Amino acid sequence: MSALKYIPNIITIARIISVVPVAWCLWVESYKTALLLLILAGLSDGLDGYLARRYHWFTRLGALLDPVADKLFIVTIMLVFGFKGFLPWWIVWLIFGRDALIMGGAVIYRWVTGALEMKPLFISKVNTALQLILLAATLLHVGFYTLPQTVMDNLEWLVAASTIISGAAYVFFWSYDAFANRERV
Repeated sequence: MSALKYIPNIITIARIISVVPVAWCLWVESYKTALLLLILAGLSDGLDGYLARRYHWFTRLGALLDPVADKLFIVTIMLVFGFKGFLPWWIVWLIFGRDALIMGGAVIYRWVTGALEMKPLFISKVNTALQLILLAATLLHVGFYTLPQTVMDNLEWLVAASTIISGAAYVFFWSYDAFANRERV
């Protein structure tokens, strides 16, 4: 196989590394630079996915690294905004709790069924999109243009609701599937 198939992985690794300067820029309130780096990270996320699909440059490492990169960005920015007081801690902990529930559930599911295929649920994709919108709105709110507090509050509640529904959906579907498949193991 051609070494070219690793280009998406290299792009993803660069995105993972860029989490540190993004977090630093947010911490020191260099919002324009943070925004530029976040835009570049978003473009690189699209580029690595496009290259992988277009040229069939799929690797197991890439399948693992891409969601890790996305989650690292969300978690890191949530933490910075939590420590800076830009987001309430309850939303940060709720998101961490859901992710811990999903990771723990994945381990238990694998143990019970002997297999695990990680396919995100639709509600999980909605949840991730809402989290990204909340983070973008928070950056806009603190760095560029003050949004009405009702907008920020409503975004937080939308993220909270989708986080709870998403976590519950994983518990329900994995529990049902594990129960149904335990007989086959």
